Amino acid sequence: MKSNKLNLIVALIAAIIMLQTLFYKFSGSAESIYIFSTLGIEPWGRIGAGISELIASILLLIPRTRLLGALMGLGIMLGAIAAHILVLGIAVQGDGGKLFILALLTFIACVVLLINNRKQIPQILKYKF
Repeated sequence: MKSNKLNLIVALIAAIIMLQTLFYKFSGSAESIYIFSTLGIEPWGRIGAGISELIASILLLIPRTRLLGALMGLGIMLGAIAAHILVLGIAVQGDGGKLFILALLTFIACVVLLINNRKQIPQILKYKF
């Protein structure tokens, strides 16, 4: 029972963080445009990242697809963390590292979900669409 509640809480944390950033990506906020321009993938990288995060968030909210969403979120956040470390820097446009911290929290939430449900991972990897 505790495991199910922990899974839900951690999945909600990851999904909420990713969902709240969608407004900025899809509305073309100056900060999002700056980030993806610096990475050399504006506008398609911004839109693609937003769509990917939306799909991962939806998968995280559905118990049956939660681990698939965690795997997807893990990959997306790995890319975001690498972009911060290698190109953008920890703080972007004076945000004090807020976006980097949110990426780390989402990454950690996805890792917790995967570790907590590690016995089910082989089933997900065998799933045929």
